[in-house]
Amino acid sequence: MNKLLVTIALGASIISTGAFAQNEGGRGGWMADQSRQQAQQRTDMLFQMLDANKDGTVTKAEAQAAMAQMQAARGGDDSGRGAGRMQRMIDQVFGASQALTLQQFETQALARFDAMDLNHDGTVTAAERQQARAQQAAHPAAQ
Repeated sequence: MNKLLVTIALGASIISTGAFAQNEGGRGGWMADQSRQQAQQRTDMLFQMLDANKDGTVTKAEAQAAMAQMQAARGGDDSGRGAGRMQRMIDQVFGASQALTLQQFETQALARFDAMDLNHDGTVTAAERQQARAQQAAHPAAQ
């Protein structure tokens, strides 16, 4: 159960790096440098974890259920920043869609990765994440 929750949390951060980074506050670069391949692997792993019925799509309902499971594992307290952040991530990933295929899910995550890879070397560093957070704070409507 804990492995599932950690995987979901890590994957959600990859999927919605922009929303997550904006809300990190002063925690700095908490995640090690990450290659594009690592981001893709984590995204694929998260997709498989979220696809509860294994039909090849992740629905918004499946993502909501995973979020509820995470909140329940934390004692059901959804009053903190984490609950709002997770809901924003889900909203950002799905937009108006009710379901996403692996290809759609991966395309979104890698587009966010590429946007953060400021020097286009295939690795997002702590410095690049910090710069992306600063840019998002300065231009919140661009997200």
